[in-house]
Amino acid sequence: MNKSDQKIDIVILAAGLGTRMKSSKPKVLHELLGKPMVAYILDAVKDLCADPAVIIVGNQAELVRETLGDQARYALQEPQLGTADAVKCARETLQGKSDMVLVANSDFPLIRPETYRALVEKHLASGAVLTISTVITEDPRGFGRIVRDADGKVCKIVEEKAASPEELAITEVNSNPYCFQADWLWKSLDRIKKSAVGEYYLTDLVELAYQEGAFVDAFEIEDEEESIGINNRVNLADAMRVAQKRINEKWMLEGVTMIDPQRVYIESGVTLGKDTVLYPEVYLKGSTTIGEGCELGPSVMIEDTEIGDFVKIKYAVLEKAKVENHVDMGPFGHLRKGAHLGEHVHMGNFGEVKNSYLGEGTKMGHFSYMGDAQVGKDVNIGAGTITCNFDGENKFKTEIGDDVFIGSDTMLVAPLKIGKGAKTGAGAVVTHDVEADTVVVGVPARPHKKES
Repeated sequence: MNKSDQKIDIVILAAGLGTRMKSSKPKVLHELLGKPMVAYILDAVKDLCADPAVIIVGNQAELVRETLGDQARYALQEPQLGTADAVKCARETLQGKSDMVLVANSDFPLIRPETYRALVEKHLASGAVLTISTVITEDPRGFGRIVRDADGKVCKIVEEKAASPEELAITEVNSNPYCFQADWLWKSLDRIKKSAVGEYYLTDLVELAYQEGAFVDAFEIEDEEESIGINNRVNLADAMRVAQKRINEKWMLEGVTMIDPQRVYIESGVTLGKDTVLYPEVYLKGSTTIGEGCELGPSVMIEDTEIGDFVKIKYAVLEKAKVENHVDMGPFGHLRKGAHLGEHVHMGNFGEVKNSYLGEGTKMGHFSYMGDAQVGKDVNIGAGTITCNFDGENKFKTEIGDDVFIGSDTMLVAPLKIGKGAKTGAGAVVTHDVEADTVVVGVPARPHKKES
């Protein structure tokens, strides 16, 4: 068989309790930049095989299945009796189906797709029954040490807590993932003996293969950051910094300026246009899209929001909103779910918009609130204007036509329609519809009659 024709299956170990995370959430679902850590492995290995990876689940298995859906196949490990026992749970699904099995731990989210590919290629080229991943480091992080014989061949992995002083001095440590000849793996799993703590360790296959004279190869991961395994919140923060650095560098190479990249947070699902400038303390989350030539920050949080081109926003929060081109917003503005600002809208400081559309060229003054409103073009919304859209039980809509002038401190009591070109006086409380080109003033607001 041609090596390039060999079929590969992927097994991802995700059944553990993750007790050191001290969390009610499964460790594998803890997020890095808006995505569960196990999803990083799924993305990294998806091009290696035609079939979805098999995820070994155990702790809160249904929640893991619910979160990842049909991105993977699943096998249940119950009870959890170690990594070798976990792999054995995939045997019924995979035995006889592939030539090679790649086993990855779900808590190593930083390993790049090209690293997985290089490991597979080395394994296929070497003819080894097992190829392990290693890293040379002065900070072993509790990983097992790679022990070699006098000829330099890998002969076993010694866990740190069982290592001698000489073994503890070894700087080549066990990393992740592993590649196996499939037939050898499935028949060898039953030969692993239970450890002193009652578990079966996959790493014991290294010594077992060596003792039977089979070849065990080693693949060195040169970028030590890829081998950050996550066991606790400190490790999670370390991995977060690496993942963020990668994303920020990617966008800077695509033409985005970051005044201080270490103070910019961008989740994995965000996209940005060229010539956009990000100031410190910008947080871009979810499925947010940012256009070209924007200036965001300082201190802006945007989540699941669509931003057009040449938009300026500072000291603001935007959630599930849409902002068209050439909008100027802030400081201290808030767009809530359903807010939509048309082109060339200006939104002043301490303004808030919820489930409302502001038409092209409209200017909304400071300390104003538009909720459940449809606002036309070139409307002036004076400072302190409020749409009174909720009566305690139901919400009602306010409709404001083009070229309307809303005086400062106006209360618009919905349901309400303000006709094109109408005006309200400062401090008006508008409780009835206003016809086009009409001026209303007072409390309650009435049409203004000019003195004869």
